[in-house]
Amino acid sequence: MLNDGHAKKVGVIGGSRIPFCRANTAYKNSTNQKMMTTSLKAIVKKYNLQDKVLGDVALGAVIKHSSDWNLARECVIDSGLSIKTPGVDMQRACGTGLETIMNIANKISLGQIDSGIGGGVDSISDAPIVYNDSLRKILLNSFYGRSITEKFKPWLNLRPSFLKPKLPGVEEPRTGLSMGESTEIIAKEYGISRKSQDLLAFESHINASKAYDSGFYDELVIPYEGVNKDNIIRSDSSIEKLASLKTVFDKGPDASMTPGNSTSLTDGSAAVLLASDFWAEMNDLEIESYISNFEISAVDYIDEEGLLMAPAFAVSEMLKKANIELQDFDFYEIHEAFAAQTLATISAWESEEFCQTKLGRNKAMGSFDRNKLNIKGGSLAIGHPFAATGARIVATMSKLLREKGKGRGLISICTAGGMGVTAIMER
Repeated sequence: MLNDGHAKKVGVIGGSRIPFCRANTAYKNSTNQKMMTTSLKAIVKKYNLQDKVLGDVALGAVIKHSSDWNLARECVIDSGLSIKTPGVDMQRACGTGLETIMNIANKISLGQIDSGIGGGVDSISDAPIVYNDSLRKILLNSFYGRSITEKFKPWLNLRPSFLKPKLPGVEEPRTGLSMGESTEIIAKEYGISRKSQDLLAFESHINASKAYDSGFYDELVIPYEGVNKDNIIRSDSSIEKLASLKTVFDKGPDASMTPGNSTSLTDGSAAVLLASDFWAEMNDLEIESYISNFEISAVDYIDEEGLLMAPAFAVSEMLKKANIELQDFDFYEIHEAFAAQTLATISAWESEEFCQTKLGRNKAMGSFDRNKLNIKGGSLAIGHPFAATGARIVATMSKLLREKGKGRGLISICTAGGMGVTAIMER
């Protein structure tokens, strides 16, 4: 999206989500479609959109069943919006939520549509289980057999080993390493200490807990399945408790990553309503904030760069194009996939060598006020349903800007596959 004076401004009306819950707890019997539809219904109710035709609805899920091939459209039909509102499925790993919002925003900016919803959902509890490829071939050959003999014959090749399921994994296919194992490498490369990681996790829990206590999330989070609040948040978190946890991705003497400074596997959904000024005025709705810039980057995480370091590059390019310095923001929402990843990204921006040799800058981007970082809690405390996180962050940032009355916010999200999705929001 180019903010060059010719494109339409893209406003954020606001967002809504269900509480994020640790996998296999409160939502273990729910599905992507049920969770996502609930967040959409909340948007419809909140902004009086019953039977309204929106320009488009872009939704995504990283982990979904093959039967969810038209997830967005099915959720739209049950949402309360007019059935004439289209829907499209999207996916960019952990950046999916922000990607869907970018898709809608770009269409509004170009004048293709005047309104739309972006969002995402993920259920680890309802993850699909795939069976051995040999069994799949037997099933297909049997299905396409024309006679009883042709249908029965493929089953003669069945072996007990074919019944072993292939469970969902988090390994990168190019490296064979999980995100956590990859981030342990980043932590060592950038010298990110265990103590600093635990401190960031502690602050995330405390900030999220305080935000709930103050009522900040009252209008953003709706009850679902008897849950009123993200169930991962620990108001009684302490540095001592976090320090007592054992490392999980590496057992060596330099290991530093634990369940406490890494995000939990999470179920949840979130959505954000976007619109042009004209549409908002015609529907008597207030625009909370505007999205002015997006940037996407990818790195060679196989041979050159850390798996989750792409946002360091994306933010740099985005700020160059916007002619803005890293310090020119009132709020920073940096996705906490792992405390080590967030801290490594910040460290890269502070490094003269990194910024000169890898970002093509004359000097380091510098430090920013850490008191402005994830002030309502981050993914370490709130949780990370992969495709929902982007919409959660945009809705949170938009409300922060509305409450302040003016200002600028930076959003940075890392993703699997060595990619990063970033944005700038303003009011």
